[in-house]
Amino acid sequence: MLKHMWKKQNLFLRIAVGFLAGIAMGFLCPDFSKKANFVGTIYLNLIRMMIVPVIFFSVSTGIMNLKDTKTLRRIGFKTIGLFVVMFLFSSVVSLLVAYLIRPGRGIVMGEMLAYEGELVSPSMADFFVNIVPSNIIEAMAKGNILSVILFSALFSVAVLSIKEKGKPVFDFVHSCSAVFFKMLDFVMETSPLGVASLMAFSIAQYGAGVFTALGKYIFTAYTASLAVFFVVMFIPTLIYTKIPPKLFLRGLFKIWMVTLSTTSSQAALPMSLKVSREEFKAGEEVSSFVLPLGCTINMCGGACSFCCLAVFVSDFYNVPLSLTQIVYLVIVATLINMGAPGIPGGGIVLGASFLSIIGLPIDLMGPIAAFYRLLDMAFTSMNVTGDIAANLIIAKTEGKLYPVSS
Repeated sequence: MLKHMWKKQNLFLRIAVGFLAGIAMGFLCPDFSKKANFVGTIYLNLIRMMIVPVIFFSVSTGIMNLKDTKTLRRIGFKTIGLFVVMFLFSSVVSLLVAYLIRPGRGIVMGEMLAYEGELVSPSMADFFVNIVPSNIIEAMAKGNILSVILFSALFSVAVLSIKEKGKPVFDFVHSCSAVFFKMLDFVMETSPLGVASLMAFSIAQYGAGVFTALGKYIFTAYTASLAVFFVVMFIPTLIYTKIPPKLFLRGLFKIWMVTLSTTSSQAALPMSLKVSREEFKAGEEVSSFVLPLGCTINMCGGACSFCCLAVFVSDFYNVPLSLTQIVYLVIVATLINMGAPGIPGGGIVLGASFLSIIGLPIDLMGPIAAFYRLLDMAFTSMNVTGDIAANLIIAKTEGKLYPVSS
């Protein structure tokens, strides 16, 4: 049993044990739990430490992998444009669902703390000026994620533009990416201890009311995911491509079995390619470009995650979001979405980064991490479903979607 628990793919089981242990400690030893909160703080600092390098190397390797510039010129902008539109619509739908449910409201806590921070709400001019850093090292040190994404994109395009001369840099960046993702694995292995500390502190500080908040948040996330699936993916794809609904759902079900079990867009890519080519009859030349690219930058499930998270945390701390701040968080979510690792648990790091950028506290990411496997099942499934829907639509526009029978 213990050997099974310590397998890498069973990290969520160890987090669940830490979560339960933290609950027990919070109820039984409240004073000790508050004093031992430094362990949870170290865990959150480890997550913060990984944010900048993970995003830099995720974006860089994603762009550098686009070696076929002819394909990029033909369908690249069309594909990226569709990804952005899908993400924006997913954000709007998710925000509507979150504001209808208001998961962070009505929570009765034992000792609620007021948030004394300040939300970020810059003007449009300030927003674009702040993206461009005068000193990239300083921007990285301060954790200015949008500046890091811009620098990563420029760096990657420059490497691709010098072709063979850039190959050593290409190989170096890919090696560094592997190293930092291995480091991220090490950090995520500390999650059971960190989650136990944070949950113990949450129970000691807030009382049992935190369960009501997390339950409502999970319900909101799943409701938003279902709404996004039907409004953004299912209905538009069927109307435009004329694929039989039963065939579409049957193919998606096979893919969902992979996403639900692995919570990894990358792990689901082979099945996505197989179903797209063999069952949906999408052209290989389109699928082989759109689907791998989608694993990096098309995260409709990420829209559900970011938007529900922002509404949940802002309501939890009673910090209302203005219309300007909502528009800002959607823009931030769209840009930071390109840095999504596409690996199990990667959303925990990006969620903390997202909250930091818009000026909200990241303390709730600890308790959320205990349930993140359950949340990630829905978000990853929506990420991959968005890739499939975009692939079919692009294939149709390219004349590469062939007739299928139900």
